[in-house]
Amino acid sequence: PEVVQTEGILTSTFPPTGKQAPSAHLNYAFQGRFDIFSHHIARSTSSGSRTLFHGILLNNPTSQVVKVQVLQGASYSTRPDALFVDLPSYVEDPIGKVYAGPGSRVMNDLLRGRRQGWLPREIVLQPGENQMLLNLPIAVNGHPGSNGRSTLIRLNSSGSVYAASLAMFAPLTPEGRERTPTTEEWQSLLFRGGLAGPRDVAPTPLNANVLRVFYGRVSGVAVGSQWKAKLTDSPKSDRLTIPKQGRSFSYGLSTLYRGTLGTGQIQSAKLVARYPDTAYQAHGNYGIQYDLSLPLYNPAKQSQTVVLTLQTPLKNDKSKGGLLFYNPPENRVFFRGPIKIRYPDDSGSMQTRFVHVVQQRGQAGEPLLKLNLPAGARRMVEVELLYPPDSTPPQVLTVKTLDESVRGDSSPVNASS
Repeated sequence: PEVVQTEGILTSTFPPTGKQAPSAHLNYAFQGRFDIFSHHIARSTSSGSRTLFHGILLNNPTSQVVKVQVLQGASYSTRPDALFVDLPSYVEDPIGKVYAGPGSRVMNDLLRGRRQGWLPREIVLQPGENQMLLNLPIAVNGHPGSNGRSTLIRLNSSGSVYAASLAMFAPLTPEGRERTPTTEEWQSLLFRGGLAGPRDVAPTPLNANVLRVFYGRVSGVAVGSQWKAKLTDSPKSDRLTIPKQGRSFSYGLSTLYRGTLGTGQIQSAKLVARYPDTAYQAHGNYGIQYDLSLPLYNPAKQSQTVVLTLQTPLKNDKSKGGLLFYNPPENRVFFRGPIKIRYPDDSGSMQTRFVHVVQQRGQAGEPLLKLNLPAGARRMVEVELLYPPDSTPPQVLTVKTLDESVRGDSSPVNASS
């Protein structure tokens, strides 16, 4: 569940043997590079409730010592770490201090290669040993109230490792005060507990002939942590020819089942282990890093101006001659997070910019980057982002060549698929 109201197992890749709820364990061992992502909300009632803790437990099932490197990672709660503040659509963020919500802040840190100070550089697991990777509260102050926590940690293990994401209400001291759960208490929950609740709506089976699709909550093991692509005219080409003046084309980001925008491409990561009542695919690709290279080429005999824009068109599955937007956009935030852009400026010097983007449903957006390409020129542009939680896919990255005959043309139009 996104909103956790009963403690228990959120996701466990441990084997089911010896567990009181065998169906709560997916029996999948990690080795080498893997990531752990989570995003959960705690709520209190009018009568109050104990603080919910989120724990991540690692286990070495082998007879050898296993070392787990913590490459990068961050975990933030909404309060007090990262409030949902109102921000303009685009804010330049050279030092990484702009964010709105915990998901936005976590992706900001990871996009810059950071590891939060409380995270160790390495965890050494003795044969059969369990250790906590994370043991943090999702504190709710005020009744009723709510708070959320987003976490993304990149790891590399020297051997097989099981992992479990768990939720537990704060144990009490003999004096009745809340305290942090111990490793032993987390282990007991893992072995004796069932799945945390309440369970959300079960997903609609893929290819079901229904009008309304329920994607379900994602819980399991997805394959892949990066979507890397070089956008070119064709698989054999090494360049991306810019559109004709006044025209544009778009590349889908986080496209999903029943939301391919006419491309037919589902980018949702494949799940190799999941629970029967959770999503069939990793819809949204939350925490997945998009690394896109655009080798722009101007074939014309005169200079042309190109703009790159992130856009949030209305979700559909079939091309209708172009992307559809609202003017003004609907008052519902569908994307909030940082984008990294690298490009050579007019003098050939490489520039790196970080821009925090907030977009609403149906928002066409404003240019992230505006480039002047001389006749016959090539210029490589690189765009990176980690798809942030609290966002709703899909988005598109649009390349448009401005119509120089229209004075002051700097706003994007509906982009063709």
